[in-house]
Amino acid sequence: MTPTSLRSLEARDRAAVLRIVAATGFFTHAECQVAAEVLDDALARPGGDYHVFVADTSGEVQGYVCFGATPLTEGTWDLYWIAVDPQSQGSGIGRALMALAEGRVATAGGRLLLVETSGSDLYGPTRVFYEALRYREVSRIEDFYRPGDAKVTYAKRLP
Repeated sequence: MTPTSLRSLEARDRAAVLRIVAATGFFTHAECQVAAEVLDDALARPGGDYHVFVADTSGEVQGYVCFGATPLTEGTWDLYWIAVDPQSQGSGIGRALMALAEGRVATAGGRLLLVETSGSDLYGPTRVFYEALRYREVSRIEDFYRPGDAKVTYAKRLP
């Protein structure tokens, strides 16, 4: 299922995005709360620190991506969030959202896109996803999130 459109976040998308974040089973309650705060900031300040886009198929949000320029850097950006509805995973929506983010970052003069994720077994498919998109692991901090759960940072240089 390829999204019919990739578009900027609108207020009407908030509940659907938060449902998707929770439905993935990857994020803790605290992380879901942070996702809500980031969405609220993006809605309150369009063009601010957070750039949020959704994948919309026939009026239904199937996934979203959130990214922004890394403060105090020249051309480095962070991918903060990406989530796809579990029913739509494996359909190309995640790849489409990542391509959109990479394109927007490159157009804005970005040269490096960073992604932080967990080193836990649960996140194995997530790491494989980033690696398939040619992201390279550039750091790993053991026991970062909790004992036994490393923070893994991936990077991709943009054209």
